Amino acid sequence: MSPTASRVVAALSGVLAFPVTPFTESGDVDLSRFRAHLTDVLAAKPGAIFVACGTGEMASLTATEHQTVVRAAVERVAGAVPVLAGVGGGTRTTAEFARAAQAAGADGLLALPPYLQVGPSAGLVSHYREVAAATDLDVILYQRGTAIFSPEAVAELAEVDNIVALKDGHGDMELLQLIRTATGGRLPLLNGMPTAEVFARSYAGLGARAYSSAVLAFVPEVAVAFFQAFENDDDATQELLLREFYAPLAELRQTTPGYAVSLVKAGLDIRGRSAGPVRAPLAEVTPEHREQLARIIERGLAALNVTPVA
Repeated sequence: MSPTASRVVAALSGVLAFPVTPFTESGDVDLSRFRAHLTDVLAAKPGAIFVACGTGEMASLTATEHQTVVRAAVERVAGAVPVLAGVGGGTRTTAEFARAAQAAGADGLLALPPYLQVGPSAGLVSHYREVAAATDLDVILYQRGTAIFSPEAVAELAEVDNIVALKDGHGDMELLQLIRTATGGRLPLLNGMPTAEVFARSYAGLGARAYSSAVLAFVPEVAVAFFQAFENDDDATQELLLREFYAPLAELRQTTPGYAVSLVKAGLDIRGRSAGPVRAPLAEVTPEHREQLARIIERGLAALNVTPVA
C-alpha cells in the first residue's frame, strides 16, 4: 500500500464530508462560493472530503468542470485532509475522469455506479478493474443502483492493490455480512446510505463506523454532535437528534426524487450560505417543502440549544 493509500484509508474512520458544487444563477460552476463552502466544511473537521460525488452533482458536470472543481478543492483543502473525487459513467469515461482527477491532485476516487447499464458480476469486476488500472489513486467502490456486487466479486476486487474500501448505499445487511465474510474483513466498509446517520448503529454492527454525511454540508452543528454521540455510545443524544432532525429529514427526502441533493442546497440557502440552484434533471425544493426543511433545521439546532443563524 502506497503512503497516499495509507493516508486515505486512515481517514476512513470518522464522519466523511460530501460538499455540494455551487452554481451561479445562470448555471455555471461558482468557484468563489465553492471555496467558501469548503472552508465551512473543513471547520467541522471531517476525516476526508469527497468532491464532485452524488451530492456534488458529478453526473451533471462536464469533464472540464469536474477537473476544475477537483483542482479547486485540492488547493483550498491544502492537505488538511484527503480529497477524493467522484468518477462515474461508462468504463472509458470513468477512467478518463479518474486520470483527470489524479492530474488535478486528488488523493483518491469514489467510483460511482455505471450509468444506466446493468451488467453481470463479471462485467462489474471488469469495469472496476479497468478504472483502478487507469490511475495510481486509491479507489473506493460504491455499491448502489446499477452496481450491486456479489460477495465473490468484492473478494476478487479486494485483491486489486488500489481498491481500498467499499461504500454501501444499498442497505442489504445480509449481503454486507456475506461480503465481509468473503473478504475476511480486508476491505473496509463505509456507510453510504442517504441520511446515513439513521443507519449508523446498524452499520457499526458490521464494523462500518465511518459514514458519509450530507448533513455536514448544511447543518454541521447537528452532524458533529451526532457523530460525537455515536463515537461515545451516547444513545440519549443519538435518539434525540434522530427524533428531532434526522427522521423528519429522511421522511422529507423520500417525498421527491433527487431531494438527497436538492434539500442540501435548499438548507444552505436557508442558513444564509447559498450554493445556487441544482442542475436538471434535479429540481428545486418546493416552497412547502422548503418551509418544512426550515422547521426541521430549527428543531435540530434547538435540540442542541443552538440559535439558528439566518
